[in-house]
Amino acid sequence: MLTVWGRTNSSNVKKVLWCLEELNIDYNQKDVGGPFGGLETPEYKKMNPNSTIPTLQDDDFALWESNAILRYLTEKFDHTHLLMSNNLQEKASADKWMDWSGANLFDHIKQMMNKIVRMPEADRDPAQAKVIYDNINKLLQIADDALATQAYFSGDKFGIADIAIAPLFYPWHEIVTNRPEFTHLERWYQQLTARPAFQKIVMVPIK
Repeated sequence: MLTVWGRTNSSNVKKVLWCLEELNIDYNQKDVGGPFGGLETPEYKKMNPNSTIPTLQDDDFALWESNAILRYLTEKFDHTHLLMSNNLQEKASADKWMDWSGANLFDHIKQMMNKIVRMPEADRDPAQAKVIYDNINKLLQIADDALATQAYFSGDKFGIADIAIAPLFYPWHEIVTNRPEFTHLERWYQQLTARPAFQKIVMVPIK
């Protein structure tokens, strides 16, 4: 059976668990990272020398980097192309948004969580917070513009690119009260909230 190593409130771990739920694949999940520790043990570092989460363990094969894990899972289990198209251009477009989320959006959401959400209010730097929010808003404007012409980041139907982006969008949507009106992102997000796997894995209290 597959094992996913990583705490469940991590956006990158959520991606993997959500994907598995959508594909109806049995798995075990083990808490490591954050308050659980365990990332620096020899056993874990043998699987993931970066000491990051998530790590997917498939028998004697270990894989790290959340988007690589998503691709692996769909290649291995998504035989009906539920989450990943078999059309080359559609697949490349989904890959584009997955890479965009990891290379751009992830770092700014991580800064928001670490330097604003999880930091005591007295220790927060308002100027720094403004920069973080401005950077996120610029990126979300790009995403909103894209959704003006397509239903999902994966194209006409829900797929792997949406799984990569939504766990990053969720904390921003739930925490930031004074936010720009991104009409297309809001429509996209509301579609996701109807999915049982999204409710189970992503829509959980933010810590």
